[in-house]
Amino acid sequence: MTSGPDCRLHDGVYPRDRLGWVRPVAQFALRRRWHVTLHGEDQVPATGPVILASNHVGLIDGPLLAVYGPRPVHALTKREMFAGPAGPLLRAAGQIRLDRDRADPAAIKACIRVLDAGEVAGISPEGTRGAGQWQQIRRGAAYLALVSGAPVVPVTMFGTRDPGGAKSSLPAAGGSIDIVYGEPWQMQPVTWPRTREQVGAASALLHEHLRAETARAHDLTGRVLPGPLPAGESTKDPGQGPVNKEHHD
Repeated sequence: MTSGPDCRLHDGVYPRDRLGWVRPVAQFALRRRWHVTLHGEDQVPATGPVILASNHVGLIDGPLLAVYGPRPVHALTKREMFAGPAGPLLRAAGQIRLDRDRADPAAIKACIRVLDAGEVAGISPEGTRGAGQWQQIRRGAAYLALVSGAPVVPVTMFGTRDPGGAKSSLPAAGGSIDIVYGEPWQMQPVTWPRTREQVGAASALLHEHLRAETARAHDLTGRVLPGPLPAGESTKDPGQGPVNKEHHD
């Protein structure tokens, strides 16, 4: 557990995890409801900046990413979650508030500060819950990799939404959840100014790597993703995620 000021994510200080004790308690609680198995934790570097890029199929993907990460994770979390009773806990745990309805430079800068401090940032490049098959990704993860030079570790979640389950549903109690960490992907950092073309090219390469690692995770576990959302539930994200226009910083 790290110590530091009471960070509000937009005050010029990167968010700090001040509730390190919560992770083992949450792991115990979650394992009482589901059988959670981790694979490939050694793919996550033990030190230095890391970006965890997770697919997004179920409601509990974000909490699982933060709770079971081999190192404390500062994950981009939609701002609506901070308005509810979980808000104080999320802030204390160092999660990063994200406005999905528009470009959010403050969230990106908070992630960069996390990486500059040699810590772990978590992101869902798909932008919203869906089939989890990487049909498309936002450019935020690639942008962070270009700025920081940090490795991007793919994370594939299996079992976090039952087949045919609604977007906001939880998997059935007693079910099995597999979290697979894949081979890191890394690029040399690009100094300012970073062009739209550079970010686009990096994002295309990362997209290919994420899809390949999810296929490898399927082969490793024998698990399959839950498929599309039920009819009438849109997979369209209201915004473009953390990067929907060029940031030059």
